[in-house]
Amino acid sequence: MKSETRKELIVSAIQNGTVIDHIPSYAVIQVMRILNLINTDLQVLFGMNLDSKKYGKKGIIKVRDKFFDDIEINKIALAAPHATLIEIRDFEIISKKQAEIPDFVEGIVKCFNPKCITNHEQVRTRFKVVDKEDLRLLCHYCEKITKNENIEFI
Repeated sequence: MKSETRKELIVSAIQNGTVIDHIPSYAVIQVMRILNLINTDLQVLFGMNLDSKKYGKKGIIKVRDKFFDDIEINKIALAAPHATLIEIRDFEIISKKQAEIPDFVEGIVKCFNPKCITNHEQVRTRFKVVDKEDLRLLCHYCEKITKNENIEFI
């Protein structure tokens, strides 16, 4: 008798919650960290370096009983601009939307300039997104550019 090799691992569907799909594999842990999914009591499933026809490799995060607000979605967009958010209720897909980098970012990212007032006073950070492709943020206060590789989430 010949045994068949198992080629897939089946993961149970979530009844209610959100699936964040098409995350670059290198950004999965960062997305989990900025959404505070590392220290949560919610059921979280994540995968990295999964095969993707569209991107080659991708990551995915499934969070049971969690629906993200606009601020959290903006955080996802900054860390994973091509991510897709899928809302599920009663095992049915309710909505599917692409994360989009907003034109303005407030209270999410730290200013790269150590002399900026936002790094010394209780002032909420504000940036204008001047380049969505290479992600460059112009600080409202000091007018310095924070580049993609220097982004630090608050």
